[in-house]
Amino acid sequence: MPDQRDTFNAVAAEYDAVRPTYPKALYDDLASVVGGVGARVLEVGCGSGQATQGFLDRGWQVVAVDPGDELVALAKANLTGEVSFHVSPFETFEAEPGAFGLVASAQAWHWIDPKLSFPRAARALRGGGVLAVFGHVPMSPPADILQRLEPIYQDIAPDLWRPPPQAWYLPGGPVRELFDASGLFGPVTHRAFTWTEQVTPAAFVRQLRTRSDYSMIEAARRERLLAEVETALGPLGALPLANETHLYRAVVRS
Repeated sequence: MPDQRDTFNAVAAEYDAVRPTYPKALYDDLASVVGGVGARVLEVGCGSGQATQGFLDRGWQVVAVDPGDELVALAKANLTGEVSFHVSPFETFEAEPGAFGLVASAQAWHWIDPKLSFPRAARALRGGGVLAVFGHVPMSPPADILQRLEPIYQDIAPDLWRPPPQAWYLPGGPVRELFDASGLFGPVTHRAFTWTEQVTPAAFVRQLRTRSDYSMIEAARRERLLAEVETALGPLGALPLANETHLYRAVVRS
């Protein structure tokens, strides 16, 4: 079986098509501490560029790192601006020391050993620089959706009927404690941004298809599950799905 974090590269085109971008207010928050045009950003786990474009729209200079070659190829095709892409795990990428005002990671920080991730981020930051870790968390769907889905999951994939991996980014998760345990950063600021999307049952299934936990189960079981999910949700039409985006940021200690 592949490493779980490698599954995204295997579904790169679908990931690029259906994964959401990030709220403008999140970039407003980062700009309040990073500054304006010309700020240098090291992005850890850029994927196909869901967060990268927001940095570029601010006029920031971006060095974007991701281990997935297919994802990086899509990011190169999607984006314009001052950005340099590197196909590499962050654990082995040699960032220029003290060169960045911001190290940012969208939906990727949980894949990296904190004994490596926080020291490497701190080393890349200039004095007063900021580490920002953020991710989307889908909220529990409305009751009518859950009632249709639970019997399907209990029959086919009870192991997937649980909070999504993205719940790691919730305030009850480990992010703040990991910042503090590193001893390398000052007090953590947390902000949450709520938003809702309307998606068709087919689009909902496409999103599930890009989740790493779904990619790790047997293909036949996954395809049966997703087919039955789409059929069950079909009569509901557009699905209102609530999401929260959680941002944690802290200044590197001198």
